[in-house]
Amino acid sequence: MPHSSTSSAAQPSRRTLLAAGAGVTAAALATGTASARETSGAPDDDALRALVSRMSLEEKVGQLFVSRVYGHSATDPDPADADANLKELGVRTAAELIAKYRVGGVIYFAWAHNTRDPHQIAALSDGIQRASLAAERGLPVLISTDQEHGAVARVGAPATLFPGAMAVGAGGSRSDARALGRISGAELRALGIRQDYAPDADVNVDPANPVIGVRSFGSEPAAVAALVAAQVAGYQGAGVAACAKHFPGHGDTSVDSHTGFPVITHSRAEWAELDAPPFRAAIGAGVDVIMTGHLMVPALDDSGDPATLSRPILTGLLRDELGYDGVVITDSLAMEGVRTKYGDDRVPVLALKAGVDQLLNPPDLGLAWNAVLTAVREGELTEARLEESVLRVLRLKARLGLFRDPYTSRREVARTVGSRAHLAAADRIAERTTTLLANEGGLLPLSRRRTPRLLVAGADPASPTGTTGPPTGVLADALTELGFAATALSTGTAPPADVVARAVAAAGDADAVVVATYNVTAGSRQAALVRELAATGRPVVVVAVRNPYDVAHLPGAPAVLAAYGWTDVEVRAAARVIAGRVRPRGRLPVPVPRADDPAAVLLPVGHGLSYRA
Repeated sequence: MPHSSTSSAAQPSRRTLLAAGAGVTAAALATGTASARETSGAPDDDALRALVSRMSLEEKVGQLFVSRVYGHSATDPDPADADANLKELGVRTAAELIAKYRVGGVIYFAWAHNTRDPHQIAALSDGIQRASLAAERGLPVLISTDQEHGAVARVGAPATLFPGAMAVGAGGSRSDARALGRISGAELRALGIRQDYAPDADVNVDPANPVIGVRSFGSEPAAVAALVAAQVAGYQGAGVAACAKHFPGHGDTSVDSHTGFPVITHSRAEWAELDAPPFRAAIGAGVDVIMTGHLMVPALDDSGDPATLSRPILTGLLRDELGYDGVVITDSLAMEGVRTKYGDDRVPVLALKAGVDQLLNPPDLGLAWNAVLTAVREGELTEARLEESVLRVLRLKARLGLFRDPYTSRREVARTVGSRAHLAAADRIAERTTTLLANEGGLLPLSRRRTPRLLVAGADPASPTGTTGPPTGVLADALTELGFAATALSTGTAPPADVVARAVAAAGDADAVVVATYNVTAGSRQAALVRELAATGRPVVVVAVRNPYDVAHLPGAPAVLAAYGWTDVEVRAAARVIAGRVRPRGRLPVPVPRADDPAAVLLPVGHGLSYRA
């Protein structure tokens, strides 16, 4: 198959690269040294051990790091991206990054300009692999990203975007969770991305959780566990490593580990009942990777260290008690939750001592890389300890077929990414997730005859991928396609009085109003917008495009839908429910507490209305 970046004449073959020089990869795979055998082209464990034994210490250290890198190309990034690389990484390009640090992994981000379009992403992946495999003793690179779908996604349209985890939890279908993983995995693999940091295995029991929320399948451990296992099976069935996160559980905190240091106060018994089941299920499903959480659980380790640096948690609990022997990766080492107690030079060393295998996105790669190297040379870490983790990483690369063929196919990109069948599957799954929370007087579905003119107002949060939305515009367009005459008016997440007045005036020309809300809290200006629109006498339909908890703060809204996300697939599904093209089928996967008494439940798990036949 042709590769995505260059013609076959310019593209050196995989065999040529692997056989170049006297490298360890060539020794293990091309000449058959150390009993290498082809199992779908993958070396066996003896060959991998022999490979590790021939690596230099610097190469072993490099294999444990997964780094960001700026730019759309491995060798020719835009000047601004080259400058950013030089400032943060001490190199100008991804190829230089690999040559200097021999990193085992690279993570893609939209903000790092890695994910412009499918063929560019595939070309970047191929360029990274060429750079690594062309080096002496070169190894394939494990390319990864955060493609949870919903609120967190790095690869945008035209790739297929699915509802996020809480939406899938509202649908409650294991087959849908598995299909999501299978389709998303197939598209990621076509792009050269073989490791996805999904699914989120946290059980979200704190409605105020600022970092997990709709990224979780829900608040019921058994339900979350079933969907986590199904999604793991989907991704890994497509040849992409799934990753259950954030061990030992990030669902009960009001602190964001990106900016602070969460403390989980669950007892050991509460952890076993609430947080552990999804991780046990992921392990039972054979999950390739588990990601650590930058949070403290005193009942599991009272040292004051975050779980990422805790040997009792990562080795004692995860490895010894739960029996997990796959790859353990840190959450990003640039997050404050892991940086509050130790310096950036100590964190990677302590993480490896705790039992971590992959060190994700350190803020200063050079500092972290040299700190690990020094720790081995000075005896704080043994080379044997490093080799345990290197072997796990190489086993994963072998299972994923990276030794057999690390490159992409232009034909496969065109055939797979954003295919009509995949997009249709995403729409069908989304239709099964939209949840009708309130419907006073049977307001919904709206009638094109009685309410032909619609005003769509509300919040327009930025798309997770930068390639969809804005939600009010998508809603208006979708409703217009469904036979209404809909006009969009973006009012924001905190509409001032003049914007509210403009929306009220616009409602005068409409037969009904649809309002998109985003994270409504007590005293929110969004609640004031809904109140004043309802006071006009026009029927008001609210679509909560992130948290279903919004409904507790909107007592004046006669009809409320939960979409759980604001990418186009979720918003369009909500429009079809509003228009009556499909019936609402979702059921709350979390309880909604009362606004005036958060200890009391307004709407229980399982709540969800439908339309009369």
